[in-house]
Amino acid sequence: MADADMSVLNEVFDVIMDRKNNPVEGSYVCSLLEHRKGINKVLEKVGEEAAETILAVKDNDKKEIIYETSDLLFHLLVMLAATGVSLEDISEEMKKRRH
Repeated sequence: MADADMSVLNEVFDVIMDRKNNPVEGSYVCSLLEHRKGINKVLEKVGEEAAETILAVKDNDKKEIIYETSDLLFHLLVMLAATGVSLEDISEEMKKRRH
């Protein structure tokens, strides 16, 4: 099985970090990062998307699994950016676990 090209996660994370460091009016990412609820808003979205992913899997709906997992990954990336955790940090941890 060929390795999936996950470079898009780096690209999306770079955009999220750019929005964090250079806010753009009307940006969805900025609306999450600057929400009056603070990190709780981001965490609410992670929870919401996790639940939707679980339901898609329960329903065995591949199209929805892909869609909702993409939403979940996006919101996880926002959460990581908000908390100062990099994809490199995650990559290093995952490498430790593969052995």
